[in-house]
Formats: sequence, structure tokens, C-alpha cells
Amino acid sequence: MTNFEPAYQRLLHSGELQRRVDEASAHLSSCDLCGWECRVDRRGEKLGPCRTGERARLSSFGPHHGEEDPLRGWRGSGTIFFARCNLRCQYCQNYDISQTDVGEDVNPVELAAVMLELQERGCHNINLVSPSHVVAQILAAVLVAAQKGLRIPLVYNTGGYDSLSALHLLEDVIDIYMPDIKYASAQIGLEYSKIRDYPQTNQAAVKEMHHQVGDLQTNEQGIATRGLLVRHLVLPNGLAGSEEIIRFLADEISKDTYLNLMDQYRPAYHALQFPEINRPIMALEYQSVLQIAQTAGLHRLDAHIPWRSG
Repeated sequence: MTNFEPAYQRLLHSGELQRRVDEASAHLSSCDLCGWECRVDRRGEKLGPCRTGERARLSSFGPHHGEEDPLRGWRGSGTIFFARCNLRCQYCQNYDISQTDVGEDVNPVELAAVMLELQERGCHNINLVSPSHVVAQILAAVLVAAQKGLRIPLVYNTGGYDSLSALHLLEDVIDIYMPDIKYASAQIGLEYSKIRDYPQTNQAAVKEMHHQVGDLQTNEQGIATRGLLVRHLVLPNGLAGSEEIIRFLADEISKDTYLNLMDQYRPAYHALQFPEINRPIMALEYQSVLQIAQTAGLHRLDAHIPWRSG
């Protein structure tokens, strides 16, 4: 990427990146590196809600051409999928990755090698999918990869249940934050993702992310280099609280927020157990949310018209 130097390279040269790695590793003894803040000693035999110890579990990796345009470009986004997501979304379309143990435990050197391979294959960025529970492991791998010449942006592609402790460690390491904002209601978050206080935790995290990187920036070729990109999945029956989420973005983050307003909800995983989400969204539901976003002044919308009528 022309004239691009990632912030983590500057931290490497100053010695700050090594300090962050050491500090993150220390957090594993009483873990608070995701929204659960479970305080489990991940160096011992007991595992917390993420079911992950000292090593990250890598599910798969490769160039991804289905991400947002500023990420995928023409060579793809270099996605790294981590198993054992810290959320328990009952309708997850990637449940075979997020909710299972399928994959391979990797050490920092092995994870760094994956990052470098994706760079060698021409990917525009390293896209860390479901990274919240493996922040310490990612930092250790970035240190190794940066020493060996990693120079493309890092994307933190998260379900949005992130701790401020982790985000402070990631400042000037992550170039692009891409959080979900799933719910406006804590009760709905508990019902469908089995987590507590999602809106409070999520909104604090998104504010911190925006504070660190600002609005999404792209280069002359339209490829993202730094900033915040938000995803919001519209749910049936207004259960996500989309209007409140849009108001939060417009009023408390920025009207220049790049928002992917997603229309692809379909029942998956355990959704059939919940009649209220056991159907795709309808066109009018999506169009209503799109109109709310436009009226609120959010003008950087990645929006689609769903195929389903009604």
C-alpha cells in the first residue's frame, strides 16, 4: 500500500509494542480482556466463557472477497477466523466456527506466519475475525510479524463485546476497528447472545474505538487505511433496537460513521427455538431502518435492498 506505515511499526521501533505484549500476557492470569471480564487464570486448567487458554485457536484463514468494499478491494481482505467466540448468538450463521472447537491451537510465531502469508498473497489488510478473547495472543503475533516485515493495516472484526482494558492495549496497534452493534437492549442481548450488559459494554467500546482511530479513512484507491467501520444486523420484529442504535451513532459517535446496515439475517443455529426470530427480515423492516439512518444524517451507508418482499 503506497506510503502507508501502520502505527504498530512505530510502536515496534519505540519498544512500546513489546511492552504491550508483556502487559497483555500478564492480564491472562486474571483475565479481563473481553466484555466478560471473568478473571479466570487462563494459564491454569480452568477456562472461562471463551473456552480458550494461552493459545488462540485458528479455524481458517485466506483472502476474503465478500467484505465491505473498502476492505476487500480487488485482492481481498486477509481474514483470520478464530474459534470460540465470546458471544453465544443463538442465530449465528457461522456457528460451525464461532461455537465449536474446530481448528488448531497456534503459538505467536505460527499466527505471525499466517499474517505474513496473507500479506505475501496481496491482501489489503489482516482481518482478525472474532478477536476479543485472544487479544494477548494477537499482540504477541503482531510483534513477531512486525519484526519480520508486516506492513498492512490490522482490522479488528468484533462482535462488539470488548473490554476497555483490551482496547487500551490495542491503541495504535489496530488501524481499523469493525465492531458489530447488535442490540440496544440488555435483556435482548441476554436472550439471544447469552451475555450481560451488552449495550453498556458495547457502546463504551465503540466510543473508545472511535476515540482511537476516528472516522474511516481511505486511500486514493478507496481502500481503508484507518478508522471505524460499524456493522448492524437488522433483526425481525425490531428486536435489535435499530432506531436507538442509529441515534447513538449519529449523536454520540459521528454522522460520518461508515455504517454497514446488514439485511442478510436468516434463521440459523438455534433460531428455530425462538419463534420471533425464526424467519428472515422483510423488505419493509429493512427499508424502515434505512430511512431512520438517512433521516439521522448517517450518510456513509453500505446498504442493500433485501430480496424478500412483505
